[in-house]
Amino acid sequence: MEKTKDMEQVQIRVEDKEMNSSDSRISKAANFLHQYPILKKYGWWFRITLYINFLLAGQSAATLLGRLYFDNGGNSIWIATLVESAGFPVIIPLRFIFPLSSNSTTIANTSSNNDPLPRRKPSKTTLFLLFLFFGVFLAGDNLLYSYGLQDLPVSTYSLICATQLAFNALFSFLLNSQKFTALIFNSLVLLTVSASLLAVHPDSDNGSSTKVSKGKYIIGFICTVGASAMYSLQLSLIELSFKKVIKRETFDAILDMQIWPSFVASCICVVGLFASGEWKKLPKELEGYEKSSLSYFMTLIWTAISWQISSMGLLGLIFEVSSLFSNVISTISLPAIPILAVIFFHDKMDGVKVIALILAIWGFLSYIYQNYLDDAKSRKFAANEDASLSLVEIKD
Repeated sequence: MEKTKDMEQVQIRVEDKEMNSSDSRISKAANFLHQYPILKKYGWWFRITLYINFLLAGQSAATLLGRLYFDNGGNSIWIATLVESAGFPVIIPLRFIFPLSSNSTTIANTSSNNDPLPRRKPSKTTLFLLFLFFGVFLAGDNLLYSYGLQDLPVSTYSLICATQLAFNALFSFLLNSQKFTALIFNSLVLLTVSASLLAVHPDSDNGSSTKVSKGKYIIGFICTVGASAMYSLQLSLIELSFKKVIKRETFDAILDMQIWPSFVASCICVVGLFASGEWKKLPKELEGYEKSSLSYFMTLIWTAISWQISSMGLLGLIFEVSSLFSNVISTISLPAIPILAVIFFHDKMDGVKVIALILAIWGFLSYIYQNYLDDAKSRKFAANEDASLSLVEIKD
């Protein structure tokens, strides 16, 4: 017992030494940024802009490529689901480019003056269970999205996906202490009405390139709404995990949250592919693909890469701002995808879809304006605090 206690004390001293070393590096970086605040300001905006571009470009490209796969003869749900998570190896090199960040501590990890013990990093078992949970969750969410994209035109699919903003507001309220306001409520109502229009008027898609029965349309609609709800819940849970479990504001924390759940989700999809027997149909599917074998593989590869780019942007925005903000930004592609679907897939854009699109954009703008008001309020509060501190220093 004494030997075990001695080993634990040695381990704690080693960890404290590593944390003190990290604190020293962070303190030097903080002092540098304090001397040149403009670098901190523009550095943050550069990251936000980069993440937004990743999210919008990746999401739009992945959605259109996913529809292209089904339109040209692809019909494997598990393959379509697999490519949504299987592209994670392309971001693994980033994990080795920024290895030092894994030892960085954050405000959440730093003990306060009233806390005699520093907060420890989560154990490997805790992280394993966390990544396993999100991996299973991701696989289920991607499967529902694949069913929706298979049975619905891209324009309809994208408009229904706008409901994720409404679900995110609900989950952010329940899990992340997000406040409900009149603008947010207005946004929820508009997005709900927008989705409802598409639900009660499936005939508006009869002229699109994707002709499905009413039964499949309803299944696709339900799957897409369910996937949007799961997606929003996942974002809120990820934000909660960063704050309560991971407690690290580091780039490698974002990468780990992307790599390991994607690995778990990919394994589940491979099991599903073989358990369902779809793997036996893949050679026939490859031969019957309308374009060519090369086009088949390139479509799947670029779909996988696009989803990873989108996920990196999404996690970056959750890390830098919040899950709510990341979901708001992801809906910016709403107007773009239906328009691109009309151009490339000849989807029908009738009056019902136009009204649904207008309502969805209106709801989105309500959300954006509420975020603008919240940001202005927080800036004003911070400015008043700085002014108060300056007065106190002058008096002293």
